[in-house]
Amino acid sequence: MLRNNKFSTGGLVLAGLAAFAYYKYNKMSAQDKDDMISNLKQKGQKLYDEYVPQNVKDMVEPKVGTMGAESKFGEGNSYSS
Repeated sequence: MLRNNKFSTGGLVLAGLAAFAYYKYNKMSAQDKDDMISNLKQKGQKLYDEYVPQNVKDMVEPKVGTMGAESKFGEGNSYSS
């Protein structure tokens, strides 16, 4: 028997919101999509800069010169792009 509880109702509402957001995104112009993505990236970078401690940033961000594209696969590898 199907029980009507807050999780099943909430899931249905969440699925409806996701479908509506997908519909609206597909109806946007290319310029609007690019503007929205760049705005989200700027906000994410601002949050990262403000709230992530420096010691965590040091662990996550790559060190300059530690690994280049040529040393990624090593010599003699037959990988080609």
